[in-house]
Amino acid sequence: MAKLLIVDDEPRIRDLIAKYAQYEGYETVQAQDGVDAVQLCRKNDYDLIIMDVMMPQLNGFAATKEIRRTKQTPIIMLSARGEEYDRIHGFELGVDDYVQKPFSPKELMMRIDAVLRRLSPKVESMKDVFHIEGLCINCSSRIVTVDGKKVPLSPKEFELLLYMVRHRGIALTRDRLLDQVWGFDYFGDNRTLDTHIKLVRKHIEPYSKYIVTLRGVGYRFEE
Repeated sequence: MAKLLIVDDEPRIRDLIAKYAQYEGYETVQAQDGVDAVQLCRKNDYDLIIMDVMMPQLNGFAATKEIRRTKQTPIIMLSARGEEYDRIHGFELGVDDYVQKPFSPKELMMRIDAVLRRLSPKVESMKDVFHIEGLCINCSSRIVTVDGKKVPLSPKEFELLLYMVRHRGIALTRDRLLDQVWGFDYFGDNRTLDTHIKLVRKHIEPYSKYIVTLRGVGYRFEE
């Protein structure tokens, strides 16, 4: 799970970004200004930083410059100013992308994903094989084993299990699972999802306990 540092002096914007990021399966940490961000980066490592430009005490440009002294963490800059100078200055400091306010949270999530895929292959490679006790899920080969024995999951069952494991610890609604696993144009009903969950649980016994039913909501993969 990639960890994001969200830096903005407006709590409303930080919370909005964090809400969407957590929905996408990211872990989030918030910083209220540039000084706070620099201090956090000295103590911790992050997979990506979302940095606002206009902040009190230490603006985004100065904070980025300071962070770049010791860390090469990917940075997406946010700014209400759309001047070409600001964008060029940001890129000169080593910013990986530049998003102008007001922004679309969904587009920001897509940009985060694109930057992580392009600049942090280690984040993706960490997700290639999952080991949870005797349950092993190999993403590239699409093979699932239980206590060393291969289990015959259908393509959709595999995609469902993989999506839940990649977003483990997060409450996943039925609508979200149907959208993400079956597609946004899916017109079926929740019974299809429930049937597949039942089949996946049967295949991965005795580790089906990790798929927790959330009544009235959906499911969560819980280690």
